[in-house]
Amino acid sequence: MKKEHSNKIWFIKVFLLTFILSIIFSYISTNGVAGLSLVPAILILILVILTGIIFDIIGVAVTVADEHEFHAKATKKVEGSKSSIKLIRNAPRVANICADVIGDICGVLSGAISALISVKITEQFGLSFSLQFILSATVAALTVGGKAIGKDIANNNSTKIVHAVGIFLSKFQRKGRKVK
Repeated sequence: MKKEHSNKIWFIKVFLLTFILSIIFSYISTNGVAGLSLVPAILILILVILTGIIFDIIGVAVTVADEHEFHAKATKKVEGSKSSIKLIRNAPRVANICADVIGDICGVLSGAISALISVKITEQFGLSFSLQFILSATVAALTVGGKAIGKDIANNNSTKIVHAVGIFLSKFQRKGRKVK
């Protein structure tokens, strides 16, 4: 019963986090991109695609990394090792946030941004046809292809990736907290 309650609470937290982040990022990106010229808009699109791929890599790395590799580092007080252990111990939730929440938001944003860019290109060059289908397919192919390569990178470098994320997160943690 406790596990079921915990899962319901997790669902509510993830739902609210996704909803709020989606609104914020959609508003910023679509309103921001709408006022930009073509090149900066394309650069933002590429940044959004790369963000989704990077977070997918982190999500996969956390699920395949071996916690035991970080115990020796933690006893030697290597920076980020305790945070890395915490990430691995919470792998399902970390992967859910990274790959699903952030990754899916990036997917939706890249679709919206690509639609805005296709309108810009069509208007700027006076085209009589819509590029949306071609641009959407290109964005999807880049995203899926990038994530496919990223999964291989995550599987082969999980310890390095998790440790790098652990170091990053340790910069924001209060001192003296215990790893659960």
